[in-house]
Amino acid sequence: MSEDRFLGGRVIVQQPDAGFRAGLDAVMLAAAVPEDTGEVLELGAGAGTASLCLAARLPEVKVLGLEIDADLVALATANAEANGMAGRVRFAEADVFDLPAAYRRPFNQVLCNPPFHGEGGQAAPDPAKARALQDGGRLGGWLAGGLKRTASGGSFTAILRADRLGEALAALPERGVVVFPLWPRVGLPAKRVIIQVRQGVRAPLQMLAGLVLHTADGTYTAEADAVLRGGAGAVNTRSFLPRWGGK
Repeated sequence: MSEDRFLGGRVIVQQPDAGFRAGLDAVMLAAAVPEDTGEVLELGAGAGTASLCLAARLPEVKVLGLEIDADLVALATANAEANGMAGRVRFAEADVFDLPAAYRRPFNQVLCNPPFHGEGGQAAPDPAKARALQDGGRLGGWLAGGLKRTASGGSFTAILRADRLGEALAALPERGVVVFPLWPRVGLPAKRVIIQVRQGVRAPLQMLAGLVLHTADGTYTAEADAVLRGGAGAVNTRSFLPRWGGK
C-alpha cells in the first residue's frame, strides 16, 4: 500500500501499489460535480478517492460509492473512516451492470471514472488492474447506467480519454450535454475530457474552453492548482462547469 494525499493534504488515501491507482483524474471528476448535489452516487469507486475529494469539497454532501471489488470496498471504507467521513461517505459492493434493487433508484448527482480502454490492446497482467482499465467495449453501458440512475434535473458527470469522446457522445442524449477538455499544455491536444449531462435539459451540446493543466515548465497552472490543491473554497462549479438552463 501507499499513502497518497489530495487537495493539499486534506484527503489521505491508502491505495495498492499494484493495480489501478487514482490520481489527477479522480480529483478533476470530483471538482466537476455541481454544488447543488443532494445525494450522490459514484459508480466504480475504487479506493474512494473521487468520493472523498467530493465530500471534502462539499461538507454537506452524502455519497454512496459502488465498487465490484470487495477488497477495494473494504479499503475505501477504511479510507472514509481515516478521513473522518464515515458518517457521510459509504461504500458497497455492487456490479454496475447488475445493481441490487436497493441501488436502482434516482440520485441527484451521479459520477464515474469508467475504464479508460475499450476493446483490443494488451490487457494488464494484474486481473484487478485489467478490470479497472479495460471496459471490454462497454463504455456505452457505463454511461447509460449512470444516466439511468440520475434524477430529473440532476447531473451525470464522467471523465474519459479524449479519443473516446465520439464513442461516448454516440451513447449519450443529443441535448443537455457539456464537454470540458483538459489540456496538458497550451497547444497540445486534450488527453482527457469531462462530460456532464443534465437530465431534462434541452440545450444543445456545448464544448467549453476547458482547463490547461501545466505551464511550459511543467508546473501546474494557477487554475489547475486551485482545483487540485486548493480544496473546497477554490472550486467554483459555475465557472468550472457552469450550470445552464433551457428546456
